[in-house]
Amino acid sequence: MTTIKITTKIPQPIEKVFDLSRSIDFHMESAAQSKEQAIGGRTSGLIELHETVTWRGRHFGFFLTHQSKITAFTFPFHFTDEMLNGHFKSFKHDHFFEQREGYTLMTDVLEYEVPYGFLGRIFDILFLKSHLTNFLEQRNLSLKKG
Repeated sequence: MTTIKITTKIPQPIEKVFDLSRSIDFHMESAAQSKEQAIGGRTSGLIELHETVTWRGRHFGFFLTHQSKITAFTFPFHFTDEMLNGHFKSFKHDHFFEQREGYTLMTDVLEYEVPYGFLGRIFDILFLKSHLTNFLEQRNLSLKKG
């Protein structure tokens, strides 16, 4: 299992950051570099507890799909999305939010397992972890500009 943890200070109120983080439309804007589109389940607006979304985006030169479900939700402090179908053995992304003096502290904790045994682990070490880290950092930069 691989874990990526990123903490970001965002100079916005917690409710705004929380809602932007679960906005399907905002995600498509912030992930334009990978041509991410919501193609199933909730395809626009704010995703809620127990709802699903299926994403299609270009990663490593291939168009891939990833279906996730919101499995935990406490407005405006936390939500979790977990993969239902996709190219990982498992994929869980926790989003935590704390209101601080003049900003929101947002923490992403992404835990995933790759398939394909030893070859999958090598791919993760060489390419995937840095790709996912960069993807989250770019998204969080968009949230800061919000």
